[in-house]
Amino acid sequence: MTTQNQLRQRITDQIIEALRRGDTPPWRRPWVASKNAGHPANAQTKRPYSGVNPLLLQLAANRHGFRSKHWATFNQWQQLGGKIKPRPSDVPPGQWGTNIVLFKRLSRTEVDEETGTEEEVNFGFLKGFTVFCIDQVDGEHLDHLRVEDNPPACDFVDYEPAETAIIATGAKVHFGGERAYYRPQKEDGSGDFIQCPHKHQFTQEKDYYGTMFHELMHWSETRLDWKGSYEVGELRAEIGACYALAELGVPQSDDLTNHHAYVKHWLECLHRDPKFIFTCATAASKAADFVMSFSRPSQDDEATAADKMAVAG
Repeated sequence: MTTQNQLRQRITDQIIEALRRGDTPPWRRPWVASKNAGHPANAQTKRPYSGVNPLLLQLAANRHGFRSKHWATFNQWQQLGGKIKPRPSDVPPGQWGTNIVLFKRLSRTEVDEETGTEEEVNFGFLKGFTVFCIDQVDGEHLDHLRVEDNPPACDFVDYEPAETAIIATGAKVHFGGERAYYRPQKEDGSGDFIQCPHKHQFTQEKDYYGTMFHELMHWSETRLDWKGSYEVGELRAEIGACYALAELGVPQSDDLTNHHAYVKHWLECLHRDPKFIFTCATAASKAADFVMSFSRPSQDDEATAADKMAVAG
């Protein structure tokens, strides 16, 4: 009988071999996104934001739970017939809007006082703006800019062992939206939940379970007092998810194509050091053991089951 360590080593070897072959399939996002989700864009001009602004807007979206990619200034929303919603009581004053910047290179003609000659001088022009997401705006006529929860497009077949393992952890899971993430608990007691797109948005059942267990590995971080960089945390979560899927026998979970792409990306971020995966694999093993411990039968249960089988035989 194959042990858990042997099974996990086999998975790790598959990932390493794929990395050595240089497999680079598309980036891992195995669910269908709404047309109103994605790279932030101005709702009035339709132009995508650039420079540092997409990062600033994504951070704000993460902080407030915004889903749509459409943003605009207060005046622009007014011109579009929208009304900014009042600031929620849990949002500090001055933080309901998101500050972004406009940077332009301009030039002007200056005259040299000594020679009297004219020359073009280039300089940077920086101006700040405050923008709001459509999720912060009232107006039914603007609903076409919002992210909607579409009705199921296809049947999703629950895989009972995986469902049992997820429920057994007791982790809070919120369904909806276009992103998957774990939000740690804050000082005020909020957070500590997993956000995941609806099951019917995933192209295959195994992709849903892979995403869910990836986030459960992040959920385990504070519970195991694990500390590490963001890059290491992503590797730990992805490999740990591979281990959990293999242990549960999720159908088609032996197809690690998407996992290869994910791990390869982060290895490249870590100075192209393939040996680093072994360190991550050790941390991932501990995470998988913790997550799976809630649903694994105890030794007493296994002994009882063995006794029953012996009597039946």
